[in-house]
Amino acid sequence: MKHLLLTALVFTLAAPAPAHANEAEDAATAQVIKAIDGRYDETAKVARQIWEWAEVGYKEERSSALLRERLKTAGFKITEGVAGIPTAFTAEFGSGGPVIAILAEYDALPGINQDAMPTRSPIAGKGAAHACGHNLFAAGSLGAALAVRDWLKATGTPGRVRLYGTPAEEGGSGKVYMVREGLFKDVDFTIHWHADDENSAAARTSLANRSAKFRFRGVSAHAAGAPERARSALDGVEAMNMMANMMREHVPQQTRIHYVITEGGSAPNVVPDFAEVFYYVRHPDADQVRSIWTRLEAAAQGAAQGTGTKVDWEIIHGNNPLLVNEPLAKMMDAKLRQVGGISYTPEETKFAEGIRTSFEKPDLPLGSQSEVQPYDVTLGYGSTDVGDVSYATPTVGLRAATWVPGTSSHSWQSAAASGMTIGFKGAQVAAKAMTLAAIELYTNPALRDEATAAFKTALGPDYEYQSLLGDRKPPLDYRD
Repeated sequence: MKHLLLTALVFTLAAPAPAHANEAEDAATAQVIKAIDGRYDETAKVARQIWEWAEVGYKEERSSALLRERLKTAGFKITEGVAGIPTAFTAEFGSGGPVIAILAEYDALPGINQDAMPTRSPIAGKGAAHACGHNLFAAGSLGAALAVRDWLKATGTPGRVRLYGTPAEEGGSGKVYMVREGLFKDVDFTIHWHADDENSAAARTSLANRSAKFRFRGVSAHAAGAPERARSALDGVEAMNMMANMMREHVPQQTRIHYVITEGGSAPNVVPDFAEVFYYVRHPDADQVRSIWTRLEAAAQGAAQGTGTKVDWEIIHGNNPLLVNEPLAKMMDAKLRQVGGISYTPEETKFAEGIRTSFEKPDLPLGSQSEVQPYDVTLGYGSTDVGDVSYATPTVGLRAATWVPGTSSHSWQSAAASGMTIGFKGAQVAAKAMTLAAIELYTNPALRDEATAAFKTALGPDYEYQSLLGDRKPPLDYRD
């Protein structure tokens, strides 16, 4: 897959000329965008409810049910429990083609907690939060799907809109299992978005990644009374971590390796007979991830041998890098500029100013939430299971300013804004841009042809899809 490095991933073509809709189509489009504004309260209610539940990966029973109920009421055909995942679903409206998919995520992050306040304010007893804004992702995508449905009905245009309810993006690779099951085989184009601190439709790819839980098993004994009888599983974890940290000097520059010890023992005077460490490895090229991973597994085996323990591991997730489609990206950039950003009320400005006092060096000024950032071609250092979708179908996305400018994802600041009006307004921006993009794809056959040609060229004639998680079943208990 070396031909799918960033330089090959980004296939630059001239932006297509927009199709000229007739007056009736223009009027229908304007009405649909107006209807999105009219649904603001619904968007906010759905986003806030999912924010309050904060259900982690593969445990999103209530969040998934809420979305399904809204879509079923709107006339969508619902298919539940797809790809062997109870909280995954598809919801389709329309007939004929093209088939346009809209992705929706709704899992929260464990180990972080925050109220919708501009200062650090954990909520007692709550073990997770929407610090990546997936509650907004769900609500905004729901709004777009409903708006596209309205437009298809109003214009009588042939085509189907299909919302994919995709669980466990955060380390669970829910979409990979859906791709692997062939659920995108008849999809012509896929649209997605993400919460962020800026408005942008830049052609940004991502890092491939793979994760696993490495489990060491030893022999327990009294740490003072009989240490010679013990073999510490925690020693195995620490030895592996030491070797992995030394390996960082000898990997390609864009590699990312990170871990957390998830089990290390319960008492200092009891040598632990079980310990577990959870690892991620990332790189822009999937083959490099595989190569580095082989070395990580060797480190685990060496650590076990050196500490007299045993080790096994379970692959938890794996994502391919995002395959950029520039004809679609440039179109989405134009639609986002048509929509524009958001403006703050005095209360929201006060909230934002409070949040910004917690930043050391924010890289965006307050006020940039009303702007759209310049279009460019970039490498993002995050990872997403949207990457695997992008190898199944031409895919395009955008980011909307749902957080205070300067906010990092996976932070208490992002969780705070995701639960209040700043986040809700950003979700509306995303819903409008995605709706306009879908309408353009339904009405512009030249764009469809150009984007499909770019997709096939980027893949190459010999491409065969390979997931980074192998043939394992969805790890429905990975957050237990």
